[in-house]
Amino acid sequence: MFKDVPLTAEEVEIVVEKVLTMFSKLNLQEIPPLVYQLLVLSSKGSRKKVLEGIIAFFNKLDMQHSEEQSGDELLDFVTVPSGELRHVEGTIILHIVFAIKLDCELGRELLKLLKAGQQGDFGSNICPFSIALFLSVTRIQRFEEQVFDLLKSLVIKSFKDLQLLQGSKFLQDLVPHRCCVSTMILEVVKNSVHSWDHVTQGLVELGFILMDSYGPKKILDGKTIEASSGLSRMPNQHACKLGANILLETFKIHEMIRQEILEQVLNRVVTRGSSPITHFIDLLSDIIMYSPLVLQSCSSKVTETFDYLSFLPLQTVQGLMKAVQPLLKVSLSIRDSLILVLRKAMFARQLDARKSAVAGFLLLLKNFKVLGSLSSSQCSQSIGISQVHVDVHSRYNSVANETFCLEIMDSLRRCLGQQADVRLMLYEGFYDVLRRNSQLANSIMQTLLSQLKQFYEPEPDMLPPLKLEACILTQGDQISLQEPLDCLLCCIQHCLAWYKSRVMPLQQKEEEEEEGFYQDLDDMLESITSRMIKSELEDFELDKSADFSQSTGIGIKNNICAFLVMGVCEVLIEYNFSVSNFSKNKFEDVLSLFMCYKELSDILNEKAGKGKTKMANKTNDSFLSMKFVSDLLTALFRDSTQSHEESLSVLRSSNEFMRYAVSVALQKVQQLKEMGHVSGPDGKNPEKVFQNLCDITRVLLWRYTSIPTSVEESGKKEKGKSISLLCLEGLQKIFSVVQQFYQPKIHQFLRALDATDKEEEVEVSVTQRAAFQIRQFQRSLLNILSSQEEDFNSKEALLLVTVLSNLSKLLEPSSTQFVQMLSWTTKICKENSWEDASFCKGLMNLLFSLHVLCKSPVTLLRDLSQDIHGHLGDIDQDVEVEKTNHFAVVNLRTAAPTVCLLLLSQAEKVLEEVDWLITKLKGQVSQEIIPEEASSQATLPNHPIEKAIIIQLGTLLTFFHELVQTALPSGSCVDTLLKDLCKMYTILTALVRYYLQVCQHSRGIPKNMEKLVKLSGSHLTPLCYSFISYIQNKKSKSLKHTGEKKKEKTAAGPTAMARALRETKPIPNLIFAIEQYEKFLIHLSKRSKVNLMQHIKLSTSRDFKIKGNILDMVLQEDEDEDEEGTASEHEGQNKEPAKKKRKK
Repeated sequence: MFKDVPLTAEEVEIVVEKVLTMFSKLNLQEIPPLVYQLLVLSSKGSRKKVLEGIIAFFNKLDMQHSEEQSGDELLDFVTVPSGELRHVEGTIILHIVFAIKLDCELGRELLKLLKAGQQGDFGSNICPFSIALFLSVTRIQRFEEQVFDLLKSLVIKSFKDLQLLQGSKFLQDLVPHRCCVSTMILEVVKNSVHSWDHVTQGLVELGFILMDSYGPKKILDGKTIEASSGLSRMPNQHACKLGANILLETFKIHEMIRQEILEQVLNRVVTRGSSPITHFIDLLSDIIMYSPLVLQSCSSKVTETFDYLSFLPLQTVQGLMKAVQPLLKVSLSIRDSLILVLRKAMFARQLDARKSAVAGFLLLLKNFKVLGSLSSSQCSQSIGISQVHVDVHSRYNSVANETFCLEIMDSLRRCLGQQADVRLMLYEGFYDVLRRNSQLANSIMQTLLSQLKQFYEPEPDMLPPLKLEACILTQGDQISLQEPLDCLLCCIQHCLAWYKSRVMPLQQKEEEEEEGFYQDLDDMLESITSRMIKSELEDFELDKSADFSQSTGIGIKNNICAFLVMGVCEVLIEYNFSVSNFSKNKFEDVLSLFMCYKELSDILNEKAGKGKTKMANKTNDSFLSMKFVSDLLTALFRDSTQSHEESLSVLRSSNEFMRYAVSVALQKVQQLKEMGHVSGPDGKNPEKVFQNLCDITRVLLWRYTSIPTSVEESGKKEKGKSISLLCLEGLQKIFSVVQQFYQPKIHQFLRALDATDKEEEVEVSVTQRAAFQIRQFQRSLLNILSSQEEDFNSKEALLLVTVLSNLSKLLEPSSTQFVQMLSWTTKICKENSWEDASFCKGLMNLLFSLHVLCKSPVTLLRDLSQDIHGHLGDIDQDVEVEKTNHFAVVNLRTAAPTVCLLLLSQAEKVLEEVDWLITKLKGQVSQEIIPEEASSQATLPNHPIEKAIIIQLGTLLTFFHELVQTALPSGSCVDTLLKDLCKMYTILTALVRYYLQVCQHSRGIPKNMEKLVKLSGSHLTPLCYSFISYIQNKKSKSLKHTGEKKKEKTAAGPTAMARALRETKPIPNLIFAIEQYEKFLIHLSKRSKVNLMQHIKLSTSRDFKIKGNILDMVLQEDEDEDEEGTASEHEGQNKEPAKKKRKK
């Protein structure tokens, strides 16, 4: 009706308001036609009000509905059935999208709402209903890109805000926790089941946009590198995970879209070989695990992907095959096409393709069980419920499985004639296959035995026992490894050990001949051991006189041989220890093998030391398995059984051997940290790795706490680190790895460390257990700090601080243990004055990381800045600075650059928090278009935030007040200080601009803001100009000094000039920031009618004119005069900034 009536803008607004108030009084089914009419009316104006009203109404309805569903009290009736509400919402979204197609202005208003919600608080603009609406609008081409960009930045901003809040108690106290955007988007996915087809497409696109934009970035040396810095990595990971969750949940709900999601995921896996795609492979795995049967309909797409296997990187192939593995059990066609592809790849020209083929065949062997194999309880991967369900319905014939597996074994045997890399993969994979498919033991062991015989000397007196020459391939000038003999022996040793412990006890009644077959392998390993011990290095032609240089053929060959011998020694050490049953003779063998290993290792290190570059042998992975390292350490340090005493004393007598055992444990932990798994059997089984980690930690902790470094080092002096220090290094790495990979199991981990712990009734919390461990390390640190200066071990002290930092992350910030930890750290900082920069940095970092979780660190910054000022002196040499000794850890050695840079980085974080709060306040003010009379009440809730901002900036101002008067050394400290001062003024300007906005709503400026402005005018701005003059004078002097030395070093002049230019670059930025601040202060003074400029002395005018005659004169002097003239000219330039200072 109103459509045809001519209305003024005010009248339209009144009508719209009236209609919106009617919504709540109407029946749900009557709302869509009314909304349609309202949208038609909106073409006359009040578009924003219409959209805000509709969104706010449905947001309120959604909230009521979710409260009713989750409410504890039994409701007599539910106001609105879920399905009906969603259908009505879907209809209204369609109406709005249709209206936007006809009226682009309405679309622009909707985008403004999204932007406003992104900048300030979400308010009622961002809610599940509005997100569904935005996603539907993406179907309109002209708005598609803008909406996705805004939603993408909304998601990442939401995660960044969450991270900022979690890391600061100051912000947590000021800002209430609010609903995260990710929860809202997943709510939309859940609601879209009610025929919201217009939303589904947008959801899928958003999911892929998030995964593409925030997934892991480029690869460096095979490792995935996060392109962003450490801090922003977490929000990026969360955003990528959200994208994957959106796609997975959409896949589960909507059948129509499944084909498209699967196609897009597989396309990305195939086309993005060069960049990391683990997130897509994880998503594919989740989709397939959800329902392998559903994917049978998309089998053609999967088989098409297999055609590209030989062109994809090995890592991608392994991930892809692991993901599609449940499909192979339900679909014969997929399995057959994979086998064809793998057979072709086996003989491909590219090495990677052949390795992919081996990886694929090994995976098939692991997953197709032969009848009679041991139960899968020993499997490293649990099989999902849906998969078990699949197996029941389409179980393959076990005989067919056996034929199939033996056929694959035949294919794999051919690989034993290929390159070392391919053989290596095979040896690494056989143990897992054997463990999962024990009926293949005969075939696998036979293969390994026949391979070993090619390189084994059968004559019992022949030295050395292995044909190393046969393992090396020479093609012209190229010398390379042909047979990784150490890996072959390692594989045999692990397979044999597993077979003897698991299969042989069950085979007692079977024929003896099979067991004889394993006896052969045992005998060969025994013979190799005894002959390796008898062999001298000369027998391998690897003594000290041998050539190990990387530039000659013989040198390369000797290096390869040396690594093979060392690898063989390690394998035999593990073999002999595991079969020893604590026999003294066996342990003597172990020690002899170790001596051979060490001798060779020392020669290689010595030769590498002489060369200019270190050889890669440092990174060579040890062949010892993690389980063995754990057992060995336990035996060496914790085994007190009487009967083992005599034999273990053989190993314990060698300090070198014990140090080697601990250093291998360190190497394993480092490997876990870098790759997420370790080499060797069960290295990719997280459960077993975690168990070994617990055992190793328990031993290292006992060894470090019971034999301190000081006690150990006071004895005989040996080269290298002491065992206790190695143990501490191991503990530090383990605590960090456990928090990185095993966060959910921290409680279990700490319980495993507590030796006295029995099955107690009272549950001990993580905080209490962590506090117990912290106390042990605190005692160790106090012992070091109380030692004499010459005995102070800075490396150990720093490691202890790092361990304490890791453990303190496990404390609950509200607990008494956390408060104790903070007060203890503060006390240490106040009382210890060691002049060690790295230790001081570690300690201060710990102090700040604890402090920010309790309260804002601004007062701490102020105190420390006074200490720095006291130690380094004033920029005016005539001024005597009173020394304040708040923290003894700040002294002449550590004050700059160590502590100074650390404080400035903390001040930056505080400024970032304040900036975030100001942005938040600005967003709220811009959203509040309030009637004049209500404005003062409406903005009252901001008062605590405003007050907190002003207090933070006031305290930071006193912090900078101290630092700009300090005679800081040139370089990073001065540069960072100038940049931070620039940020300080930028944020002060932002606050002034906020109050300019507030003044529009006729609210005055608070008194404490006036005080802040006064403080900045009296305590900071004038000092900034003095500091700038101080820097410029210092630079001029250094340039003058360079000028004098010009004859001696011609190149020094230009480099010093370049450095001076680089270092003075932040000065103009700072001056600009100060002038901007003063400019907006003048605006605010006019608008608020308060004279804010009375305490501010305006900056010097920087207008200048080039006087031609003087310039000509100077240029003339430059040409004619000698060095003295040049120096005096520099002095003339020196005086210029000082004159400016006097003008002020």
